[in-house]
Amino acid sequence: MNRTFPTAVILSFALCGFSFAEPPSDEGKPASSNVPGQAYPKIDAEGRAAFRIPAPQAAKVQVRIDRTYDLTKDEKGVWTGVTGPLVPGFHYYSLLIDGVETADPASETYFGSKWMHAGIEVPEKGVDFYDVKNVPHGEVRQKLYFSKTANAWRRCFVYTPPKYDACPTAQYPVLYLQHGWGEDERGWVTQGRVNLIIDNLIAEGKCVPMIVVIDNGNIGEFRRPQGKDANKKPADAKAASAAIEAGLAESFRPFEKVVIEDLIPTIDSTYRTVPDREHRAMAGLSMGGMQTYVIALKHLDAFAYIGGFSGGGIGIDGEFDPKISHGGVMADAEAFNKQVRLLWLSVGTAEGPKFYEGLKKYRDAVEKAGVKIKFYESPGTAHEWLTWRRSLHEFAPLLFRCDDSSSDNSPASRREHRRGTGNR
Repeated sequence: MNRTFPTAVILSFALCGFSFAEPPSDEGKPASSNVPGQAYPKIDAEGRAAFRIPAPQAAKVQVRIDRTYDLTKDEKGVWTGVTGPLVPGFHYYSLLIDGVETADPASETYFGSKWMHAGIEVPEKGVDFYDVKNVPHGEVRQKLYFSKTANAWRRCFVYTPPKYDACPTAQYPVLYLQHGWGEDERGWVTQGRVNLIIDNLIAEGKCVPMIVVIDNGNIGEFRRPQGKDANKKPADAKAASAAIEAGLAESFRPFEKVVIEDLIPTIDSTYRTVPDREHRAMAGLSMGGMQTYVIALKHLDAFAYIGGFSGGGIGIDGEFDPKISHGGVMADAEAFNKQVRLLWLSVGTAEGPKFYEGLKKYRDAVEKAGVKIKFYESPGTAHEWLTWRRSLHEFAPLLFRCDDSSSDNSPASRREHRRGTGNR
């Protein structure tokens, strides 16, 4: 669908000056995701979003968010409407003006589904783990580096924890954190609020100070096998699952080479890392979770902690065979459990019955094979950023601990761990 403004609509916004009248008090407060000075969209106490779109020349205006809402035009050419209650957290949305889909100029824009969406932040009552607080804050840095494997300049974002610059001898473990399909390296910072989540966890004493690296995983073609391998009968489900996994591994091979041959060496030579597998983790959401499982399970010499958020367990309806899946790396469960400090999988309970049950089936099969895996369910959330913010909030405290079997994460325990990693 065309996502550019028609000339008439551009003129409509220009003539109106995109200036909104003072909204009724019962429509709530301007969304925190609005651009400066814009009163709409507004979020009320029940999580409903109110919109006012000035477009006097338009014949029909809609808002597409959790579903598509028709707006009503008044005598001044301003279109208004209110959504139903929205799930808390971040949502992409777009305007449909006479059938043309576009971003809302009143909103900040966010890269998702391969184009710049408007976005809206719906507050979650009583929850602030991803909000700005009065705590020490780390920094998000932009790192440009040349990839020999891709023969191109690339960009990643690097979160460094509080006191990184103030303590020039300290070294830190590293989490490589990947975005999903249609997003890029900006996603975990702008939509995911990774820096605020980690800042708050560190301040609460729940998380080891760490460096977080977010790179662009959009190299190669993300695809699943088509034809006979993807449509085998249930009796051949494990073989079909293996074929899908092989197809994904081939899709992700260019990014695998970037991570292993370019990105990790660049980060280790630029930042004060502890450059060994025991202090290196990889995780990702959706496609990024699949990339994590494909890359990290193939390179256990590089990663000791592995996490998939709404992605990672690969196959048809959760099929798993320890002798076949992931190259057979889990065939010897005892050896795998000794080598991998954490294998993690999470899912939102509202992600859809097939997806939700598929990942649970995968988890059950992995456990049946004797492999230790931690599983987290985000209550009431779908394939969306609140699921992944919650997943990171639960995942990060488990990383880089002295004894993963222990529940002790006391300050004394963390100090002992940092002495072991050089964080003095």
